[in-house]
Amino acid sequence: MPSSSKKIWRLLPLLSLCAAPVLAQGPVLPDLHLEATPRTAGESARISAVTAPTDDFSKPERFETNPGGAATVRARDDADAFSLPSGNISFEGELKFKVGNGLFRKLWVSSPSSTLASDGLGPLYNSRGCQNCHLKDGRGHPPDDPDAPGGSMFLRLSVPASENDDRSEIEDYLAGIGNPYTPTRPDPVYGGQLQDLAVAGHPAEGHMEITYHEVKVPLSGGETASLRVPEYRIANPGYGELREDLMISPRVAPPMIGLGLLEAIPAQDILAGTDPDDADGDGISGRAQITWSARYQQPMLGRFGWKAGMPTIEEQSAAAFSGDIGISNPLHRSPAGDCTQAQQDCLAAPHGADDVRGDEIDAEGLELVTFYSRNLGVPARRDVDDPQVLHGKQVFYDTGCADCHRPKYVTARMENRPEQSFQLIWPYTDLLLHDMGEGLADHRPEGLANGQEWRTAPLWGIGLTEQVNGHSMLLHDGRARSVLEAILWHGGEAQASRDAVIAMPPEDRAALLRFLDSL
Repeated sequence: MPSSSKKIWRLLPLLSLCAAPVLAQGPVLPDLHLEATPRTAGESARISAVTAPTDDFSKPERFETNPGGAATVRARDDADAFSLPSGNISFEGELKFKVGNGLFRKLWVSSPSSTLASDGLGPLYNSRGCQNCHLKDGRGHPPDDPDAPGGSMFLRLSVPASENDDRSEIEDYLAGIGNPYTPTRPDPVYGGQLQDLAVAGHPAEGHMEITYHEVKVPLSGGETASLRVPEYRIANPGYGELREDLMISPRVAPPMIGLGLLEAIPAQDILAGTDPDDADGDGISGRAQITWSARYQQPMLGRFGWKAGMPTIEEQSAAAFSGDIGISNPLHRSPAGDCTQAQQDCLAAPHGADDVRGDEIDAEGLELVTFYSRNLGVPARRDVDDPQVLHGKQVFYDTGCADCHRPKYVTARMENRPEQSFQLIWPYTDLLLHDMGEGLADHRPEGLANGQEWRTAPLWGIGLTEQVNGHSMLLHDGRARSVLEAILWHGGEAQASRDAVIAMPPEDRAALLRFLDSL
């Protein structure tokens, strides 16, 4: 079976552009957000040994029960399974976590308001609070009512860039290192995402409509599955006709668990798995997303978001405050959020950035929300020694799933982040971009990601989705109603694995699903 440890990152032009060490696998984008202690050669060798793929499926691996290392939280059988702080957090850290939770759950109100600490909503927005989309710190879903606003799902928007557009810093950078990408821009009228809600006196930007049709998929052993194929359109545009070249991409809110541990993986460990030209011939050609950091004002490795468009939890949180809720913050200063120059009434509306906060959520508030998001613990694994689960794990490896859903890492050693420091973790992702085929394509490029590429989603906690969120809808737009449906949507680089799942004996398929349910 191919091993991701063989893959080499070959983005050599970065040598002259990144102040980063050069290892055998190529240059490394700097971990500007981590105060990490460099690894010794001996330590790196031990880490390579402990994170190597297993070939023994007769029993669980050592520490497999704790996917978040010491930060793992106890398993729960209620809807709060994703809402506990890191298992190794200090008393002081837990207090900070609880304050951050309060801000994460806060419902923002429009300006002017007597509640000055909570005003600034919109004027155009998708949600009044973080928790409204990340339901119970878990996964969003398509709207239950097709005539209602999207709730925990929205549409990203962009249009092709013209030759007359000024390039951004990251576009200049990507062009300079010779990477093929398709430059795009937010829609000049509707911005970067469709806001389907608005404060009083302002029209919403429009309404996302979804229609589905069913496609039957025959499976081995006489079994069948059914996939629902979505179609999206924007109804009732509130600010004029939509452009014919408008690109849209549906997005549900992803689960929040383990984000701080993913952020603490050294970039060099992620980049070591890339193989953009499939030099080893295994059919897997993961690519790194490179994105511009608003905090550090230079390129960084993208880790967060469905196409890995954000480098850190802080920047993901700040962008969501601005785009989803219309709340200004130290990294996105406009109190009108995603409003454009074509929406002058929105830009001129009352806002909450005129008081002592400066921004509608200030640096302290943003840091508290970031700390909370960084420390949502990963629940302990269940049934790791069950014979069917162990067999399903072997099927997972033999079918090639582990080539992209990489099981293990060891996080960086950091004095300032003890909860995430030097932990053996099991997220089941390589955090890289992969071509997932035409079936899942949104045809909307984002940075280095083309219209068929998506970041490999972490699998930890996937078996608790229904317990936490009351549904089992998966993938970037919630089209899959089960883990099996999500697998059957895999194409492109994952086509061979998908076809193997269709053709394998039903008992192997059942074991694979049981293993995934145990994560």
